[in-house]
Amino acid sequence: MAAALKWFSPGRLVRITRAAKVFGCHSVQLHVTGSAMGVSMEDFNNAKKKLSSLKNDPGNEVKLKIYALFKQATQGPCNTPKPGMLDFINKAKWDAWKSLGSVSQEEAKQQYVDLISSLETAEQPERVAQPVHGISSYQTLLVSTQDKITTITLNRPQKKNAITVEMYNEIIKALDQAAKDDSVITVFTGSGDYYCSGNDLTNFTKIPEGGMEQMAKDAGELLRQYVKAYIDFPKPLIGVVNGPAVGVSVTVLGLFDVVYATERATFHTPFSQLGQSPEGCSSYTFPKMMGAAKASEMLLFNKKLTATQACEQGLITEVFPDSSFQTEVWTRLKAYAKLPRNSLALSKQLIRTSERDRLHSVNDQEVERLVERWLSDECMQAIMSFFQAKSRL
Repeated sequence: MAAALKWFSPGRLVRITRAAKVFGCHSVQLHVTGSAMGVSMEDFNNAKKKLSSLKNDPGNEVKLKIYALFKQATQGPCNTPKPGMLDFINKAKWDAWKSLGSVSQEEAKQQYVDLISSLETAEQPERVAQPVHGISSYQTLLVSTQDKITTITLNRPQKKNAITVEMYNEIIKALDQAAKDDSVITVFTGSGDYYCSGNDLTNFTKIPEGGMEQMAKDAGELLRQYVKAYIDFPKPLIGVVNGPAVGVSVTVLGLFDVVYATERATFHTPFSQLGQSPEGCSSYTFPKMMGAAKASEMLLFNKKLTATQACEQGLITEVFPDSSFQTEVWTRLKAYAKLPRNSLALSKQLIRTSERDRLHSVNDQEVERLVERWLSDECMQAIMSFFQAKSRL
């Protein structure tokens, strides 16, 4: 407890005050999932000892969360009077504790232990993931399996993970292999600062011998198979959006089961800006998730969403502070991977099967329309304008 309290010294008043203003009472949310088994008092006491030995400052929001979980675990729900408005430090601490509501003491203990464990893990050297058995090396992806989690990482950081034809084919292959391996869940993420910047528009500059018509036909069939791989994927598919996401990397998120994002992520689908139309079944999934009006702002009028807006509109599941994004998300994912594999797969089948035929139909319609768009003067002019603008930068 003393280790947690020392972080709130008067010298940190200004930073704590800013943090309190940013997230207030309602936004100090829990981002760790407790296991089904109760945590022992020994585990709880060990977590307190680990806390005092941490070397890195996890940031004010995480420190407030640690404080709140400790109070909830040892005293139960907040029942003390609210500090005065000018008592900034104690008000921030009170708000954090109060935001836990009726979370039980046992659950608070579990979440406290999980959070301290994730912070401790973050300070340890990262383990090298083992390659997926039976898969040849990839040129544009990193594919690994560890702790019953298959992770597919887009790996063109120097190009902001823009998707090439080769990458499309490799993702289809990686999803097919992940569907058949012994992992429990599959995770998608990006390397570097971007999650994915959408299609690599140089794809449109490589005209085959059959001309533009053949290029559009081939690209349409590749896109159809790409989206189909997501629609038919049998296991829980989780997106870990580590930065900005654009175009097709955004639209297929509606086919994921859960999507977690860092607070600095953005979500942009500039289709009309490029003379194109939606794909990834987004013409169906987006209105269903966020309503027709909000979906139209994105798909018709190129509105870029912040991570918070995307969460509020149902596109993503939860937003995490960037400073603790990886540690908190992976603590949760490892807990998911301990659940029974067949139970998860069968439950997903119940949730998704009723809409699978509809999604395939939507995919076909979107691809057909896109092939038309790619062959239109309007689309080609928009893409040429993009390259011209880029060359002037």
